[in-house]
Amino acid sequence: MKAEAGTESARGAGGESARGAGGESARGAGGVTRAAVPAPWVARLTADGAPFAVRDGVYASGPRTLREFVEAVWAYGDRVFLVSEDARMTYREFFDAACGLARRLVGEYGLRPGDRAVIALRNHPEWQVAFWAAQLAGLVAVPLNAWWTEDEFGYALDDCAPRVLLVDGERLPRVRAWARRHAVPGIVFHGDGPEEGFAPYVPDTDPYLGPPDVEVTPEQDATIVYTSGTTGRPKGAVATHLAQAGAAVNPRYFAAAAALARGEVPGTGPAPVSLTTFPFFHVAAFTSFYAVMAAGGTLVMMRKWDAGRALELIREHRVTHYAGVPTTALQLLEEARRAGDGLESLTLLSTGGAPAPPGIVAGLTERYGERIEPRNGYGLTETCGGVLSHVGAEYRAHPGGAGRPSPVTEVRIEAPDADGVGELQLRGQSLIRGYWGDEDATRAAFTDDGWFRTGDLARIDGDGRVAIVDRLTDMVIRGGENVYCVEVERVLQEHPGVADAAVLGLPHPVLGEEVAAVVRLRPDRGAEVDAEALRSHVAARLAAFKVPARILVQRAELPRNPTGKLLKRELRERFTAGDGR
Repeated sequence: MKAEAGTESARGAGGESARGAGGESARGAGGVTRAAVPAPWVARLTADGAPFAVRDGVYASGPRTLREFVEAVWAYGDRVFLVSEDARMTYREFFDAACGLARRLVGEYGLRPGDRAVIALRNHPEWQVAFWAAQLAGLVAVPLNAWWTEDEFGYALDDCAPRVLLVDGERLPRVRAWARRHAVPGIVFHGDGPEEGFAPYVPDTDPYLGPPDVEVTPEQDATIVYTSGTTGRPKGAVATHLAQAGAAVNPRYFAAAAALARGEVPGTGPAPVSLTTFPFFHVAAFTSFYAVMAAGGTLVMMRKWDAGRALELIREHRVTHYAGVPTTALQLLEEARRAGDGLESLTLLSTGGAPAPPGIVAGLTERYGERIEPRNGYGLTETCGGVLSHVGAEYRAHPGGAGRPSPVTEVRIEAPDADGVGELQLRGQSLIRGYWGDEDATRAAFTDDGWFRTGDLARIDGDGRVAIVDRLTDMVIRGGENVYCVEVERVLQEHPGVADAAVLGLPHPVLGEEVAAVVRLRPDRGAEVDAEALRSHVAARLAAFKVPARILVQRAELPRNPTGKLLKRELRERFTAGDGR
């Protein structure tokens, strides 16, 4: 996801920047800084003494650590927090369980602040218990992609060197061998029985003991969330407690701003009931569950995405907010149309994790008028969630935009062209401090004055809205999941019958993009290789969403420029012409 909003304007060489909650225009080296034009209600939220005032670049009255953030939700008591297919958990039950697990991690396992705790579960209620137990214990939570293969898990585990694994029974076979080799213990949720080195999760919900007595400071690391880079290898994006605390406040600000834009008083409506379909390890999910927790709302979960079942859950639980990737949102709206379901309880349809096709807003408005508010935005793993928000009437009027920044995020366009398009760069409270154990990658990602290079091409429109134009990075976003082309290319090139390979993204009406590949076969060893054999080869080594849906097999050289770079535009045109299975 991607972040935004700022405290003061700053311009780099040849760039232009915009401030989140207002700002001033200024001329810097290379051109004019165009500041965001604040809506008239922004000052009511960000002025001195207001709920979202900013001091020294951070929210003045917001939490400073995730421990501070989660301790406050205990006050919601018997309100229902988590709803799964077979269980409900109130805020008090959740908090007591998280405290109990935190005490176990500190006492029984001897973990100390700074130790890493890997979390690899489906969207069970216990995922939330495990994540927040790590925060209460001062540990660094490392949520890993639950869809990864054993090899993919192994790479991340080697990289972050955790001292405990918190996994469910489905993930256990994929981490078992690594845990035994490194003598790292684990706790299993929803497992079938005892296992060497892994103890079953036994809830400890004593309401009188509270969290362990450990010190958690804003400067300490809170999370490592893995994302892939242009090398194709996952990188661990490290966020401090202060950064994640800022990310937890951002959605509250956006919700308040949206309420004022509608002419309502923020915080006066009912608590949200959110059907959140993002996998919890995905940074887009953080934005969603932070918002629900801050408001004392309810988080409704699905074990596996199914549009028909989603409609049933919306009706059963009177869901008010839907949150998911554009793919699932489109499928939900289509299923509602087919079933004649009016989505009577729904007031917000929020998408993230991938660019939203403009058709989502048009279809929503055509069928439901303005009753259901559309929301989209922009964020990255490196910004700890959404930092730009696009909502309501403004989103309907400009469906191709990405929105405006939060008060603690600055945005600028580096080296804009004649149309104002250049690389989007960000700076602010919720940005990561760098990549785990990778100083070279950290230096490459940040400018000397602290701006994060997103790798996205964007422009700032005249009234301060950011519009994302394209990506500089060679990446496919398939249904909200990032697929880095070089990683898939490397696996294809490992096949003995493959001489060369190029992976690219093609437009898809539901997924947004699908993965495609052009493969050149070796003259001496490629006789029996076909597209299905290549898909099987990739599927055995990478997660299913990374397997190319379409593969063009050829014996001719792949087109490259004089420096050796693949000319993927030419390859894409071949698929457009109907080639590739």
